[in-house]
Amino acid sequence: MRSGRWFVSVVFLIVTVVAGCSSSDKGAPRSLTGDWHGAIEVPGAPLSVGVSFADNGSATIDIPLQGVHDAELKDVSTQPDRVAFAIPNLPGDPVFNGKFDKGSDRIVGEFRQAGQSLPLTLQPGKVEQPAHPQEPKPPYPYRSEDVTYRDGDITIAGTLTEPEGNGPFPAILLISGSGAQDRNEELMGHKPFLLLADTFTRAGYAVLRTDDRGVGGTSGKLDDANYNDLADDAAAGVRFLRARPDIDPAHVGLFGHSEGGYLAPLVAARPDSGIAFAILMAGPSVPGWEVLIEQNRALLTAAGAPQSRVDEQVAYITEWTSLIRSGDLAAAKDLSQRHNASLPPEQRASADVLNAYNTPYMAAFIRYDPAPALSALRIPVLAFFGTKDMQVLATQNEQPMRDRLAADPDATVHVFADLNHLMQPANSGLPGEYTTIQTTISPEVLGYVTAWLAQHAPTR
Repeated sequence: MRSGRWFVSVVFLIVTVVAGCSSSDKGAPRSLTGDWHGAIEVPGAPLSVGVSFADNGSATIDIPLQGVHDAELKDVSTQPDRVAFAIPNLPGDPVFNGKFDKGSDRIVGEFRQAGQSLPLTLQPGKVEQPAHPQEPKPPYPYRSEDVTYRDGDITIAGTLTEPEGNGPFPAILLISGSGAQDRNEELMGHKPFLLLADTFTRAGYAVLRTDDRGVGGTSGKLDDANYNDLADDAAAGVRFLRARPDIDPAHVGLFGHSEGGYLAPLVAARPDSGIAFAILMAGPSVPGWEVLIEQNRALLTAAGAPQSRVDEQVAYITEWTSLIRSGDLAAAKDLSQRHNASLPPEQRASADVLNAYNTPYMAAFIRYDPAPALSALRIPVLAFFGTKDMQVLATQNEQPMRDRLAADPDATVHVFADLNHLMQPANSGLPGEYTTIQTTISPEVLGYVTAWLAQHAPTR
């Protein structure tokens, strides 16, 4: 989930970086405006960064391997012989201090975070972006149209892709994972929904992908929404598709990733929904609070945390989710603040992050039990998991998914070996790997799902 903001954020701390510049010497100082790049000299694993300085004194940072793009910096200084800035709202108060070396045309300094200092030298030019060879590039062999439609007071914006020809086409609505996602479900530099839309459209399906509430062209605020609201948004997308003459209204299906795997069955199980099929990629089959507890346990264990730290975190998450399930959000927020204050400074979350943990949206996830919706489905369903998924564990969710879909005469549950939450080939499966893997979605998965569609939801 961003694709699991919630499925990662409680324990996944982004290791961040910083850079800066200034200059002075005899004569006119060299302007530092523009792009600079370098690497924080983390032992055994240098971390590439890019910093862009603007004429107005502001600056942004890119950290490609962590999916950070154009993040605003604060406390920027480009005074002679002093280049400095900080990354806001991150644990350990990351800052950079350095100076411009005119002779080498470099900015030389140190990046400091949580009491540790590492060398960082920047040189002119943009930071190199990781290769994503699967990312579709125009021109496309199909039509692409930006669209908008309404769900009550909410305006939803997205992109509809359609095969060449007159149709009517079967259609697929993509439903993203947790957190505020754009229509491509962009995460750590990857664009899974752009790739899925391209794959399915080439196979003969119209595909609608949308921005979440509060993202891009979609109005509203995700943190204020509950699951009924989000299911209504998806249902509005289905109505939009069915109203078009180029779409076959009897053959509109749903594809949900992560939290989208909660929402797709919720929509499909509504009376008279008319949903033709559902595909659930890493969609949970147990209640949200159970998913979150097991996710925390798995992530910390895989990261090498001592058992005492694992037990402490699991106990905290268990108590915190219990308070949210009971409806006492104020007590849950107080507990999260006290727990945060008890952590070492480099592990503490910012106030904004803490507030984001204690919202109606987060409460909806924690309280949700997918069993009734999954058990009610009587349409073709494909649910699949990866054995290296540390966010929605196959060991926790595969068998319950089979049990809940047992009464559905056309349900398939499949587990892919060695794939993570994004269905990438993985080593540890930890979220920190996502950007280091060039593959966006394993071709094995793309081929399997496309073949399933051809058999269970054919284009003609």
